[in-house]
Amino acid sequence: MAHALNIVRAARGAAPPEVGCASGRTRQGRTSRFALMGGLLLAGGLLAGCRQDMHDAPRYEALEESDFFADKRAMRPIPEGTVARGNLREDDVYYTGKRDGEIIQELPAQVKVDKALLDRGQQRFNIYCAPCHSPLGDGNGTVVQRGYKRPASYHDPRLRNMGIGYFYDVITNGFGQMPDYTAQVAPADRWAIAAYIRVLQRSQAGTIEDVPADHRGELDGKAPAAEASHGGGAAHD
Repeated sequence: MAHALNIVRAARGAAPPEVGCASGRTRQGRTSRFALMGGLLLAGGLLAGCRQDMHDAPRYEALEESDFFADKRAMRPIPEGTVARGNLREDDVYYTGKRDGEIIQELPAQVKVDKALLDRGQQRFNIYCAPCHSPLGDGNGTVVQRGYKRPASYHDPRLRNMGIGYFYDVITNGFGQMPDYTAQVAPADRWAIAAYIRVLQRSQAGTIEDVPADHRGELDGKAPAAEASHGGGAAHD
């Protein structure tokens, strides 16, 4: 396009013929007219080529109707058996919290219980669970205090005796008024949360005997040596 405009400008700005030469003016005038016409034709051809076909390529918007398919749906259903890359999930125990349809009692073998797992579980729990269940897991979260139905306390004997796979299953599928958190919480984080719930349950029903002797001083302000001098840690060495 710019090239065509340059041609037109050049045609218009052609040098005038010498004064007093009629034939020269005539030839020059014809040449200018021909150059101008040629430039205009070239410019018109270039403009005709500036179409939007490449920008407006045929496509369907989400949920748009299509006459190509018999069911009129442009968005096609996923073929049965399709598995997204990285989502084969052959291990039913890990991805369901159940073995042969029964809730598992312990964490799956591939879940390693360490501080990193519990820290991650605490972080995810505080984000997704604490608003209803409270940081202590007693069911009196801030959302409940504002009128939402109170969930059961994790410290209820029924839930204390429930297999750990139960908590994974509820996070995955929801329960009662609680929606599922499949989209928000990845499988590894669900197990981290389940492990942390066990920590909460243990913490609210623990005794001094559950604390290693060398850490008891951190609970009551006494030095470990002072604790040991009373014989409190002898049975745990």
